[in-house]
Amino acid sequence: MNISNKKVSYVGIMTSKPVLETNLSLPIFRRGKVRDVYLNGDYLLIVSTDRISAFDVNMKNGIPSKGESLTELSIYWFRHTSGIFPNHFLRQIDSRSIEVIKAERIDIEWVARRYLYGSAWRRYNAGERILGGVKLPNGLEMAEELPETILTPTTKAETGHDLPLVKREAITNNFVTVEEWRELEEATFRLYESYMDKAKSKGILIPDFKLEFGKSEDGLIQIDEPPTHDSARFWSEKNYAKGKQQESHALDKEFLRQYLIRIGFSGDGESPLLPPLVVEEISKRCIGSSKVLSGKGKIEDLELRSVNQIILELGIT
Repeated sequence: MNISNKKVSYVGIMTSKPVLETNLSLPIFRRGKVRDVYLNGDYLLIVSTDRISAFDVNMKNGIPSKGESLTELSIYWFRHTSGIFPNHFLRQIDSRSIEVIKAERIDIEWVARRYLYGSAWRRYNAGERILGGVKLPNGLEMAEELPETILTPTTKAETGHDLPLVKREAITNNFVTVEEWRELEEATFRLYESYMDKAKSKGILIPDFKLEFGKSEDGLIQIDEPPTHDSARFWSEKNYAKGKQQESHALDKEFLRQYLIRIGFSGDGESPLLPPLVVEEISKRCIGSSKVLSGKGKIEDLELRSVNQIILELGIT
């Protein structure tokens, strides 16, 4: 079946509402936190919705145009790095959908870090000094650049929280062989260098990101997504300062995470409904990330507001 000749229908696509569900006349393969994956003959069709998650929990409301920016940015990176390590991208179907090679997913998220932030900072601040098998020196500050890039893999969970994973556990549990681990570890570092160099040329730092890989008929390939506002952090190089929160000038989900923390939500219990001001601010960052990284815009043009500004405007105490 040729998908380009088939009418594709999205729930809500003709309205201004975010697309939270998709309804295609194809067999469903998997529904993830953000993407819906369909079987399309010998290939897969990945449709990016406007769903958004934080702390591994989906929010009740979506973010307008988020899925389209996610697709645009994914295609941009897949094309840029195809010569470094093979990936599953075949072609774009529409603004939300790409056709990809079908592969057996390896249930590991390969998390690479160049800066001490997020969960890595929380672990370090709690006294841990060995992260990803690398011993870190004392006295590092939040958001400080690390002496070297470190790998802190996790399990890949469809629902609930991803859990830290070390090489020994991955091999013992048959996620990968020793040779596959070595190849994918090296690929992650090589891809990271390429992403960082390209992003820096656009004034963006990528302090950390996560990748997924799969097994295809032709061998190991990168799948799912490269660094996006869902899977990576994007910091403004111009406004970067160690020892501080970076969300005010970041084009990723950190704004959402910090907002949720401020209102007392960190992943447990029912997710809150996001106010329109918060949705608008997240949408600017999602759309902005693809525009800035592809050279079609600048961070300064986005007029981003910080969580503190939004909290004041909402009158939250």
